[in-house]
Amino acid sequence: MSQGLDLGKFPVLVVDDESDNLDAFRFNFGRTFQLLLAGSGEEALALARQHDVAAIVTDQRMPKMTGLDLLKAAREIRPDAVGIIVTAFTDVDVLIEAINLGRIYRYVTKPWDSKEVRGVLTHAVERFALRRENRRLGEQLAAYVGMLSKDAHSAFSFGAIVGESPALREVLTRVEQVAKTSSTVLLRGETGTGKEMVARAIHINSARESRPFVRLNCGALAPGVLESELFGHEKGSFTGAVARRLGRFELADGGTLFLDEVGDLPLDVQVKLLRVLQEREFERVGGSETIKVDVRVVSATHRDLERQIADGTFREDLYYRLNVFPIQLPPLRDRQSDIPLLAEHFLQKYAPGAGKPVHGIDATAVAALTTYPWPGNVRELENLIERALILARGSEITAADLEFTRRPSSSPATATATTSARRAGDGARPLGERLHEQERGAIVAAIDSAQGNIAHAARALGINRSTLYYRLRKHGLEHLLPMRESPAGGADPTGAPPAS
Repeated sequence: MSQGLDLGKFPVLVVDDESDNLDAFRFNFGRTFQLLLAGSGEEALALARQHDVAAIVTDQRMPKMTGLDLLKAAREIRPDAVGIIVTAFTDVDVLIEAINLGRIYRYVTKPWDSKEVRGVLTHAVERFALRRENRRLGEQLAAYVGMLSKDAHSAFSFGAIVGESPALREVLTRVEQVAKTSSTVLLRGETGTGKEMVARAIHINSARESRPFVRLNCGALAPGVLESELFGHEKGSFTGAVARRLGRFELADGGTLFLDEVGDLPLDVQVKLLRVLQEREFERVGGSETIKVDVRVVSATHRDLERQIADGTFREDLYYRLNVFPIQLPPLRDRQSDIPLLAEHFLQKYAPGAGKPVHGIDATAVAALTTYPWPGNVRELENLIERALILARGSEITAADLEFTRRPSSSPATATATTSARRAGDGARPLGERLHEQERGAIVAAIDSAQGNIAHAARALGINRSTLYYRLRKHGLEHLLPMRESPAGGADPTGAPPAS
């Protein structure tokens, strides 16, 4: 450590009632260390109050106050200072006891050797610097954990999960039901639907909220690495294992372990995971010690686990252990009423860093957003809004600023809706005409997205079927109806009367 450490940065206090000994210290070490010299214990304590000393080197036999008494008093002033005793007398037994009790770091006998003392002083200053760095890092970590805790409460409480659609409310109801328990939870849903956010909400609203929330993506690691990440390993257990390492289960002890993409676990790791879920114990890789843990497991997958069980790639017994309380997360296309709320949420999140005075999303953009099928779900919407902020040229995001990265080129309805929304951006046109065209485009896109299913299209638009039939006639879009559902002047076959 001394290679990168400025030894002269930290004061070293030298105490001796004989001035010749102080002069010898100054002559031998004054060029390397920042020395403070004192002729008595009282003078030394006064200097310790004035200076942040790294080490105190004191003679043991002094009038009024021994070296050990001085170091005991100095510890109240400078608890991090490293104590060193210099003695010419037979106090070795007393000093060894003091070392064992942690009262002093080392002792040096007179006449001392300059090389020995230089080495002792160097190690003492290093020891002090290491103590200070550890304390700083500890305080930094505590502050960071506190910040994360506050962020977690604000970002992952129920109230901060954005949306009010029936599909989302059903998810939050199930989260609230299970959060206060210790039951294992399986989150299922397409990629990008917010499974990690829901997992954090479960943790934050549980009795384990003050304990760690630890995450592991099971699909991102090779099998050998994955086992070590989950259960830890002992030093020398494999090439590169230079030290013992704790796994995610140990790190999450008392808290929650979130296993993302659990459907990607290899079979041999599935066996070991099953044992932990059943017995709450495991051994580190290369170790024989059985470690017991208290961990709540929340897992997530976008895969069809039932099909994997049939294919022999996922253990049925593990499935039942993980699937104690399943929660199905809806895709964004089933949360259409949440899209404007989510878009506004992401706008507020990214606007401060965009360096532009963008403060809203206009009607053209909202129309385009609500008619897009969102194959990438909430994650895609978030990325889109961040990108739109970069492209925006006005104070609001418009449809022209939206670049849908996976827009189906074969979807005429989506193209019609976007074209309508872009045309509606012409401020010279009457507002009523613009709104009429936006509504028409939204209806066309909804029916196309629902593949002609009127009930699904009405649900996506947030209206009932009778109202949708009325709007279809209003806009001259009856040709979009399947033949069996064409009203033809009477009640439709499903029993919904035509609106007048």
